[in-house]
Amino acid sequence: MKACILIGDKECEYNKNFQLILHTKLANPHFPPELQAETTLINFTVTPQGLGDQLLGQVVSSERPDLESLKMELTMQQNHFKIELKKFEDDLLSHLSAADGSFGSDNSLVEQLENTKHMATHIQSKVVEARENETKINEARELYRPAAERAALLFFIINDLSKINPMYQYSLKGFNLVFNKAMEHAQWDEDVRTRVRTLTEAITYSVFLYTSQGLFERDKLTFLSHTAFQILLSQGLIDPQEFEFLLHFPVQTTNFSAVSFLSPHSWGAIKTISTMEEFSGLDKDMENSAKRWKKIVESSCPENEKLPLDWKNKSSLQKLIILRALRPDRLTYAVKKFVEESMGTKYAESNRLEFEKLFEDSTPSTSMFFILSPGMDPLRDVEILGLKLGFSIERGTLHNVSLGQGQEEVAERVLRNASKQGHWVILQNVHLVVRWLPSLDALLETIAADGHPSYRVFITAEPAQNPKQHVIPRGMLENAIKITNEPPSGMNPSLHTALNNFSQDTLDMCSREQEFNSMLFSLCFFHACITERRKFGSQGWNHNYPFSTGDLTISAHILYNYLEGNSKSMQVPWEDLRYLFGEIMYGGHITDVWDRRLCKTYLQEFINPNMFEAELFLCPGFLAPPVLDYAGYHVYVDENLPPENPVLYGLHPNAELECLTATSENMFRSLWELQHQDSFRRDEATESTDEKIMAIIEDILEKLPEEYNVSEMMGKTTERSPYVLVCFQECERMNLLVAEIKKSLSELDAGLKGELSISSSMERLQSALFNDFVPDSWTRLAYPSTKTLAEWLNDLMTSCHELDCWTQDFVLPAVVWLSGFFNPQSFLTAVLQSIARKNQWPLDKMTLTVDVTKKMKEDFGHPPREGAYIHGLFMEGARWDIESSIISEAFLGDLTPAMPVLYVRAVPAEEQELRNTFECPVYRTKQRGSTYVWAFHLRTKEPPPHWVVAGVALLLSV
Repeated sequence: MKACILIGDKECEYNKNFQLILHTKLANPHFPPELQAETTLINFTVTPQGLGDQLLGQVVSSERPDLESLKMELTMQQNHFKIELKKFEDDLLSHLSAADGSFGSDNSLVEQLENTKHMATHIQSKVVEARENETKINEARELYRPAAERAALLFFIINDLSKINPMYQYSLKGFNLVFNKAMEHAQWDEDVRTRVRTLTEAITYSVFLYTSQGLFERDKLTFLSHTAFQILLSQGLIDPQEFEFLLHFPVQTTNFSAVSFLSPHSWGAIKTISTMEEFSGLDKDMENSAKRWKKIVESSCPENEKLPLDWKNKSSLQKLIILRALRPDRLTYAVKKFVEESMGTKYAESNRLEFEKLFEDSTPSTSMFFILSPGMDPLRDVEILGLKLGFSIERGTLHNVSLGQGQEEVAERVLRNASKQGHWVILQNVHLVVRWLPSLDALLETIAADGHPSYRVFITAEPAQNPKQHVIPRGMLENAIKITNEPPSGMNPSLHTALNNFSQDTLDMCSREQEFNSMLFSLCFFHACITERRKFGSQGWNHNYPFSTGDLTISAHILYNYLEGNSKSMQVPWEDLRYLFGEIMYGGHITDVWDRRLCKTYLQEFINPNMFEAELFLCPGFLAPPVLDYAGYHVYVDENLPPENPVLYGLHPNAELECLTATSENMFRSLWELQHQDSFRRDEATESTDEKIMAIIEDILEKLPEEYNVSEMMGKTTERSPYVLVCFQECERMNLLVAEIKKSLSELDAGLKGELSISSSMERLQSALFNDFVPDSWTRLAYPSTKTLAEWLNDLMTSCHELDCWTQDFVLPAVVWLSGFFNPQSFLTAVLQSIARKNQWPLDKMTLTVDVTKKMKEDFGHPPREGAYIHGLFMEGARWDIESSIISEAFLGDLTPAMPVLYVRAVPAEEQELRNTFECPVYRTKQRGSTYVWAFHLRTKEPPPHWVVAGVALLLSV
């Protein structure tokens, strides 16, 4: 936490520990920057209440300057009275000390005593009068406190946004400008209470607009809901414990659901909710009134439905808690509705301030900072406004510097000249000059101090992929008006954007008009498809690739050159073009083999001879257009492209549910991280954070198993088969993990008790335990997981139980839980090795084959004679049809159906049956990517490309 504030002539800031730091600027300008400030740390807690007191003074000064002047006069009077009284006391003491003999015989001393007594009485009466006046003034001032407290709360809210993205940095100086401007423009009313309500609303909405313009779309609802929740909490309108439950949302682990329309996970959430007093009996009512609840679950907009029975009387927050269990995919819509109800519809609307309006708040020292998004050119607005105000490159009053190697001196020279002459400067891509950024930050501050009033700076930079790669100096961001400008999302706008890179001249330049125009449109559709597919997360692409318009335009040039080069033979080099597009132009970005397969599959579907010989559907319901002119293609897209849905990309409609669910989970995770750990405490009786952490530590340590004695195990059996070796390896890795868990928890426990100093690693562990995350130090010794700490620990206990059973006699379990292995690849390799040894086959000529059985784990009593039965897998993007034993389309709402038991065995590679099969990748988690395990060939009636573009995969953990 860091916020700048002025106290007298001293610049101060609040650091992350809410301590006040005073900076005294040195007068000598020749001092190096690092010696330009003397810093003093004052241990003094700053809260929204403390900041509210300061802002209250600003509000009253603006609204009732007479009160502030009266308060100042009273203060001066009180100081004057104290000085006068002190003077009389000093004179009296002086006379007393100089008195000789009896006090009564000294007339002047007696007179002095009488005067002092009279003056003290007079001053006392004046002090009482002053205090009465001060009370009245304070009562009048307190009427404005709600506006000041709201402003203080809002500042703390926006200052915490850097936890979401380090680009979101705000200073108290910038906030004060918005605060004062909001007060100036607030509608006047004679009634003080009405005026205060108007001020409070004006300040809230102005801060909302000011902040929203610099946030990415994915973070705007997080900010808005955080603001709404914090305001309601401060007003006591929502229960803190219910709010904590909504964010934390613990889920009881269960493998079954008592109602058919809920998954085991959702049912576990309902069981947990039912333990709260306000929700007692929810699980029973859901079982007894299943039809009514099923209607809610299957509704397209459950947030607009009334809950059954007496549950319809629950508060909006309580309804959110229930909906998070029933339909997590609709939580973003439900939260938006909650905000509308609590703050007003204008907050939920997508309002953006015009660039010209934003520019009004810029100054020579307040630059405009554009946070870049792919495919958008924010500088167009700068150039248009510049022409209107007389600034352009042609006139020499607008300077555009694209930063990169060797451009630092050019930029510095341009900035110095522009600040003197009142010109505009555009600094593009400042993130590329990392080492120069601190110097640039200092330079901008220095030259702005004496800069021309018309001098302005416009900065662009790309956000870092993760906080650790963030390079933009904090000061540069805090002192700027931040603006994001993202392209519209969806196939329709993306396809139009792709076509906008060309013109009628482009369509006319090739002698082979039909082939070029048709293939160019398919290429644009391909570009729009693969870029928009990224919004579906790992089901769209395993990794996020920076596909750009440059890939599209260069591919169009390649298409033109190849068609013109083969104009005599009239042949289209299909394979060559697909290779250049899929392996070099777009494929040059792709690093994952399964993503490369997807890219090539799209190209095979969109660019092939059928586009000239028969009808080609680029997606269901969208036929490739005939040869048209440039404007005709745009019209064709608007008239014929189906509405936005996952099917346009070859994905199942469940992909959208998965995407919305992930968005909701990320939003609530961010909201949880934005809360201060003790923000839910309302009285001393509430359990403290440390007490909660110590209870968690005690609970985990009680559940942890003893370490395995691997040496003793090795002595129990002389067999060293591949399976037994895998068992030993798993036990050793489990020992390392359990030892680390015990060690780290014991150290943290001692630290919380005051027996050890709290280290940074202890703080990270404490934070993870509080937030129900798996600590990084444990994950490094375990395996990738997206589960909560409670779910992860449950899996850990299950893994230990599996190892306990296996190590009894080292006989392979009847059905092996593949998800419980630290290294599942080692077990699958052991299957290969064991069968290769048994049959004396060369290991490098063998492969795994998989038969999906029609049985579940409980139906098996012993392992197969060769190979192994495995379970614990889930399918994403499709489902396994047990009756037909093939991959089939998923049921709507069933995102990751469980697979039956799989029979895994090894066969010579040439004997593997590959006809009518789909090579399905297996991953550890939904994050896919680096969690890849193996690939299984599964039977299918549909062509394999159908499942490739559907993003079908098997997962070991959901």
